[in-house]
Amino acid sequence: MGSHVVKIFKSFFEVEKHERLKLLLLTISFFVIIASYTLAKELKDSIFSSMVGREYIPWAKVIFILVMIPAIFLYSKLVDKLRRYKLLSLYCFVYAIIGLIFTLFLAHPIIGLSNTQASPYRLFGWLFYFFVEGFSPFVVGLFWAFANSVTSPDGAKQNYGLMVSGSKLGGMLSAAFAWALLSFSDSYIVLSDTLKHQILLGVSSVILLSVPFFIYMLMKKVSGRELHGYEAVYKVEKKRAKEGKAQTGIFAGLKMFVEYPYIFGIFSIVFFYEVIHSVLSYQRIGMAQANSANISQTSTFLFKLIFLTHLIGFFISLFGTKALLEKMGERYCLILIPVSTALLFIYFFFSTTQFAFLAFYVLLRSIHYGFSYPVRESLYIPTIKEIKFKSKSWIDAFGTKFAKSTGSTFNYLTRHFDVSLFLTAQSVFFGIMLALWLVAAYLLGKRFEKAVSRGEVIGVKPDEA
Repeated sequence: MGSHVVKIFKSFFEVEKHERLKLLLLTISFFVIIASYTLAKELKDSIFSSMVGREYIPWAKVIFILVMIPAIFLYSKLVDKLRRYKLLSLYCFVYAIIGLIFTLFLAHPIIGLSNTQASPYRLFGWLFYFFVEGFSPFVVGLFWAFANSVTSPDGAKQNYGLMVSGSKLGGMLSAAFAWALLSFSDSYIVLSDTLKHQILLGVSSVILLSVPFFIYMLMKKVSGRELHGYEAVYKVEKKRAKEGKAQTGIFAGLKMFVEYPYIFGIFSIVFFYEVIHSVLSYQRIGMAQANSANISQTSTFLFKLIFLTHLIGFFISLFGTKALLEKMGERYCLILIPVSTALLFIYFFFSTTQFAFLAFYVLLRSIHYGFSYPVRESLYIPTIKEIKFKSKSWIDAFGTKFAKSTGSTFNYLTRHFDVSLFLTAQSVFFGIMLALWLVAAYLLGKRFEKAVSRGEVIGVKPDEA
C-alpha cells in the first residue's frame, strides 16, 4: 500500500530528462514574478482606496483602457525589434525600476501615504494604480507568451502544473511576509504604516530584478533544440525570418484578432472570468475596509485572502492540473472551469453569508490561478508569434480591462440596490456570463484539439501551412 502511494506521488513529478533544466529555470522565474506581483497587486487596491477612494475604482478601470492603447502599440513595436527573452528581461527590469521610484514617493508628506485625505485629485494614486494594472499584461502575460513559445503541447500538459505550483509557492511566501509585516507590533521597534508599505513595494521591485538573470541562464544552458516549442510553428517562423516577413507591424495583433475566430474565443473565456471576478473583487475591497481601522489592516485583510488563494491554488496545480489535462484533455478542462464557477456561485447564493462570499471568491481565484490559467495559456502554443505576443497583449491588457470595466459598470449600476434586489440582479448577470462562457469553452477546446492532432499552425495563410 505504501509503495503504491509513493508511486502515485512520484508520478506528479515525472519530467522528461531533456525538459528538467528548462522547467526548473522557468519555474524559478515564474516563482519570482508571482511573488513580486502578489505584493504589488494587493497593495494597489489598499493604496488607491486610501489615496483616491474605493468608489473611484470603477472609473480607474475604465480610464486604464485608454492609457493602455499607446502602451500596447509600443510593446508591439518592441516585439518586432527584440528577441523574446530580451523583451521579457527588459519589461521586468523597467517595472522593477519604476516600482522602486514609487517606493520612494510613498514616503512623501503630501503625495504619499502620510497624507490620509482621500481625493480624486491625488494623481499619484491614479498613476500607481495604472502602474500595477500594467504588471499583468506586460510582465505576467509576457512571461506566459515566452513560456508558450518554448513549450510543446505535450510539454504543457506534463509541466505547466508543476510550473504554476512553483509560482504559487512564491505567492504564498510573499503574502505571508506581507501579512506578518503588516501585523507586526513591538514596543521597541515602531514601523509606521507608510514604512511597512514601502518595504513591501521595495521588496516586490528588488526581487523582480533577478528575473532577467534566470532567463539569461535559460537561454545559455538549455540547447536551442529544446526551445523550439511547437515544431510546426517553429518551422513557419523560421521560414518567415529568412524571407524577411518576421516584422509585421504594431497592428498585427489586432488584425489577427479580427481574422481568426480562435483568438476571439480565447478573448471570450478571459472576458467572462474577469467580469465575474471584477464584480466580486469590488465587494471584497468594501468588506476589507469595513473590517479595518487603517490602511495596514485593510492590506492585511487582502493579503490573508491572497495567501489562502495561493495555498489552495498550489495544491490544485500540483495534484490536479496535470492529472486532469492528461485524462480529460483541454476541451473538457475548459468546460470544467465555468461549471465549477457556477457551482461555487450556487453555494454562495443559498448561503449569502460573509464566509460564503469569501469562500466563493478565494476558491474562484484559486481555480483560476492553479488550473484555469495554465489550461488557457496552453491554447496559445499552436499559434504564431504575432498571436502569442501581440494578440495576447491586446487580450491581456485591453480585453481584460474591458471585462473589468464591464464588471465595474455592473457594480456602479447596482450600488444602491438592497441585498435582495442585488442578489437577483447578480444571479441574472452571472447566469448569462456563465452560459456564454460554457459555449465558448466547448468550441475553443474543440478547435485546439483539432489543430494539435493535425499539426496545424493557427495564424498562417493556406499557402504557408
